[in-house]
Amino acid sequence: MELNKQDIIFSSLVGVHRNERFKVVQNQLSKNVLPPIPFLGFKNKEALAESNASVLSEHWQADTPRAEGDQFFPFSFVGSDGQKYLLPYEPMITIAGKNSIVRRNVAKAKTVNGQLISGSIKERWTQGDYEITITGVLIGSLLTGDMEDCFPISDFEKLRDFMIAPRRIKVYCEPLRILGVDYIVIEDFSFPFTKGENVQAYEIKAYSDFDYKLLLELDD
Repeated sequence: MELNKQDIIFSSLVGVHRNERFKVVQNQLSKNVLPPIPFLGFKNKEALAESNASVLSEHWQADTPRAEGDQFFPFSFVGSDGQKYLLPYEPMITIAGKNSIVRRNVAKAKTVNGQLISGSIKERWTQGDYEITITGVLIGSLLTGDMEDCFPISDFEKLRDFMIAPRRIKVYCEPLRILGVDYIVIEDFSFPFTKGENVQAYEIKAYSDFDYKLLLELDD
């Protein structure tokens, strides 16, 4: 897969090696300089000013978010009003599961019919929650400028509302759907310092949540 400079920056932001990823971003951004400004000593200053403005606008314009159909594993939250919020840039999703096993160490003969007996007695198995980690970035439309123009305020506020919601959240994501996970409960989230005026990284830690029938009818 071919990667451009922006892909490298985003990958380093959400990569595994956290201690090194910000150094990669800083080194990459340090290679970019301001676009050249034409010398203003010519007669047609208005045309040069328009050309310069066009160059500046094009140079500092960030890439637009990918549509849901263009993402490999798009991830969406569903609000209490039923509206979907698609994470604008495809995040990295890590899923971990485990089985809860009740073990007992009981006194027993070392051998039975000449066969060595060792280990614990496993009484029962239950499946634990899936631990889900979502790591990604939010990106503003302009690379540099005023905070209101650069920082992804709207996406930041939408994501914040889901993070602090005191309820389970319905989600759409293919790997989770395959595992039967339609709802998650968010336990921890963070917005670490991120290099770049228009970039904000985030990390979400959540657990799967399933529907359980706790009250049974007499016929059941």
